[in-house]
Amino acid sequence: MTCLSFRVFCVSLLFVAASSQAVATEPCTKAQESCTEWVSLDASGSRARIYRTHSMSSVNEKIEHAVIVIHGQGRNADGYFRHMLAAAFLADALQNSIVISPRFASNNGRSCKDQVEAKEVAWVCSGADSWRSGGGQANVKESNLNSFDLMDVILSKLSDAKTFPSLRSIVIAGHSAGGQYVNRYQFSNHMHEKLWVDRKIQLSYVIGNPSSYTYPESLRPTRAALPKTIAADSPGYMPVTKTASEPAFVAFNDRKNCTAFNHWPYGLENKVGFAKSIPDEQLKRQLGSRPATYLLGELDILPLYGFDDSCSAMAQGPTRLARGFAYAKFVTESLKADHKAILVPACGHDARCVFTSETALPVLFKSFR
Repeated sequence: MTCLSFRVFCVSLLFVAASSQAVATEPCTKAQESCTEWVSLDASGSRARIYRTHSMSSVNEKIEHAVIVIHGQGRNADGYFRHMLAAAFLADALQNSIVISPRFASNNGRSCKDQVEAKEVAWVCSGADSWRSGGGQANVKESNLNSFDLMDVILSKLSDAKTFPSLRSIVIAGHSAGGQYVNRYQFSNHMHEKLWVDRKIQLSYVIGNPSSYTYPESLRPTRAALPKTIAADSPGYMPVTKTASEPAFVAFNDRKNCTAFNHWPYGLENKVGFAKSIPDEQLKRQLGSRPATYLLGELDILPLYGFDDSCSAMAQGPTRLARGFAYAKFVTESLKADHKAILVPACGHDARCVFTSETALPVLFKSFR
């Protein structure tokens, strides 16, 4: 082999190697098997499936930001992966961000009949102890796992400095039932401060259009809790008349007929699941000290798509839009929290519309700011 041909051969090898490395670090952008992996939850091999744009175990120095998106009651992690992929594309964040969409599988209810694979954890479908609220495994007499454990494992993997040495920020976002999950994980998890102390990773929470929230006190909102510019009654197109002297929050006036209005997960009484062992004062302190943004669809004013019309939920407001603005006001005023309620124009109860809006992109992706 001549010197020239040898040099050409070497250059060709370098090009192939560089190309292979580039391909290996390209984001996975389809909701298919090749874009999934299993996350182990305990020593016995219990596991959960996630969709992700990059491997959780391969070294990736490009990743600076992560978005973990939680699906709604349909448990369609693949659909929510697509929603957030669309948002990441619009924010030009696919190259330096990782998008993760875990599935909280369930097969223990009339509307929860997911096909569960070997060792895959199935969570409680509904009720106070459901996956939305840090509840445990379904059909297991004694379970040491709860749905917040899955998020803890994902955050632990992301915080591994060997795998993601450049990671500096994480957003946990959820819509509808996923918004309920994020609301309760925000104030009860043990990872928030740890991530900052260990790696200086900023963790924030984005809560989109849930049907209910966990109130830290027994007061509930009146019409005065809503901004004057928001028409949040169903159907929502008529101005809301407010009494000038009416306080924004009052003692609930139907305690006799709705005795569980402040029970978990609507309030802190009778807690079950992950939060059961945490003192109320600690939960309140964490709720107020950790950042959260509420993305509220301007048109989310109809009782559709799993709308919670129980008396406990109705005590928080007549619509999802009203409930979100009232809750944000209560938390910011009573706990001095740095929480923001943002109206998303022209969106109803639609995760794709909300997450891909110009309003949401700078909240979800740092590179878009």
